[in-house]
Formats: sequence, structure tokens, C-alpha cells
Amino acid sequence: MAITETDRQHLRRCVDLAADAVADGDEPFGSVLVDKDGLVLFEDRNRVKDGDHTRHPELAIAQWAGANMAPADRAEATVYTSGEHCPMCAAAHGWVGLGRVVFASSTPQLTQWLSDLGVPAGRVAPPPISVVAPAVPTAGPVEEFADEIRDLHVLAHR
Repeated sequence: MAITETDRQHLRRCVDLAADAVADGDEPFGSVLVDKDGLVLFEDRNRVKDGDHTRHPELAIAQWAGANMAPADRAEATVYTSGEHCPMCAAAHGWVGLGRVVFASSTPQLTQWLSDLGVPAGRVAPPPISVVAPAVPTAGPVEEFADEIRDLHVLAHR
């Protein structure tokens, strides 16, 4: 799927949310849920710094959508995110029936950046969304955001 100017605008917000997370001492991830008409319904950033490593914005979006949107509306919505979903978030996205995911940076990019920084591998394998939730349409990464997102990870892991 081609990346549109509207996609870039929403991804810009995600990167800004990721920067807010880093400024608050958290990991650099931000996400936005947009309905089929382009209305932003929900946005959040990572909140894992206090030890609950399930507090990802993509999971919060799936939970909010499940509680507040009809199934047909969820299927037509788009989730924008600064980084491709982890397996937990990809599964939640698939189970709740959300539509397209557009990500600024990919799982392979993040894996390489963290390796370059000497960050030990996590406790959970990082497969891409397409492996965890193969029916979910995806678009990304969007290279124009790569340097900025990598720099946020450098700041977060110093």
C-alpha cells in the first residue's frame, strides 16, 4: 500500500508522541487510531517505565477500540504507529478486528538499532505483524522518519 500525505501527517504525530514518551523517561513509541473519515479517535504513547511492559500504545488502542467501536468501524479504521507492533500488540490488533496498520519504523530496523546500542534481546521474539496477524494490511516502514526514531532509541537507552 502506498503511503499518502495523510499517512505522513499521522505518523508525524506518532513520532511526536514517541518523543514525549522519551522526555518522560519511557521507551519511544507512540500510536494514533483514526476512523475511516480521518478523525483521530484515540492516541497514546508507551508507559512501560514503571515495570508493566504490557503498557504499549498499540495495545491500549486495541482495548479502546474493542470497548468503544462497532466491529465494522474497527475494520475500517487505521492504526498509525512510530514502530511496528510487537507480537502482543499485533495479536490484539488482529483479535479486535482493526484495519490497516501504518508504521514509521519496522521490527528489523528496531532490532538492528537495539543491537547496535548493545541492548540485550528481549524475552519475546520480535516477529513482524505479517507473521502474527497475516490478515492485517500493513504499510511501512517510512524511511523519512528512520533517523529521528533511531535517535529517540539512542536517547532512551543511554
